[in-house]
Amino acid sequence: MNFKNLLKVNKVIILDGAMGTELDRRGSPDKCASNLTHPEIVEQIHRDYFNAGSNAAITNTFSMTRVYIETHNLKIDVEEVNRSGVKLARNAVGDDGYVLGDIGSTGQMLEPYGTYKEETLYDTFKEQASILSNSGVDCFIIETMFDLREALCAVRACKDVSGIPVIASMSFQTVKNGGRTMMGNSAEECTIRLTEEGADAVGANCGDLSPKEMAEVVSIIKKSTKLAIAAQPNAGKPKKEGEKVFYMEPELYSTETLECYRAGASIIGGCCGTTPEHIRILSELIANLNTTN
Repeated sequence: MNFKNLLKVNKVIILDGAMGTELDRRGSPDKCASNLTHPEIVEQIHRDYFNAGSNAAITNTFSMTRVYIETHNLKIDVEEVNRSGVKLARNAVGDDGYVLGDIGSTGQMLEPYGTYKEETLYDTFKEQASILSNSGVDCFIIETMFDLREALCAVRACKDVSGIPVIASMSFQTVKNGGRTMMGNSAEECTIRLTEEGADAVGANCGDLSPKEMAEVVSIIKKSTKLAIAAQPNAGKPKKEGEKVFYMEPELYSTETLECYRAGASIIGGCCGTTPEHIRILSELIANLNTTN
């Protein structure tokens, strides 16, 4: 079944967990550049998540737009790092899983808060989306967006490149006042605008919320769209403790993240700090819940 049809049948889709913090834990601090410097570690992380119960691997290409690479002075080829990211994910899941092409924020501010125009961000997202699509991803996943305007640029670019589905996920800093991003966009506004722009699924990931708080945001999103909803909480609120910033144990994390499912999310995974063990327990809880219902 292709991913677009999968979204329509109301089947629970288990995504994987964190890539960046897992790369750190396994000794590869190069983030997305690890696709080129430590490909064996990236592929093994994908495989470990898949074996833990995820149905889909999210490519290690989160920040690999030309704008991000150039503004951070990274000596990386845009096409090479994105193609490699897709290849490693596909190697890990084969024909039994789906590969989602990851597109994240450029890290730059749009006018009038910054110097970037929407056209520039659209172009950089379109370039990355074209590479990911041509490399064989089953779906785009736009993640960790804190500015709705940037997210809309990314959705527009993806839809213009390919007919494969697009998941658009925002990062919320608070559940107060209807759930708000760092730029002040409400969960309702984000959901309505992203739906109108053509996203095939919408949701929330990362941010400054606990899994339980993300469930509250999912409830808000649920009231504003008929699309499938994605939820990828961090392993607890960010709080530095020794070398760790996210440290919620897999059992508690999975129990709290289950509330996102109960609130209406059908695409569920983990973000910063989560590990294959978090995904294993979460996928088992959801499977058991569906068996008993």
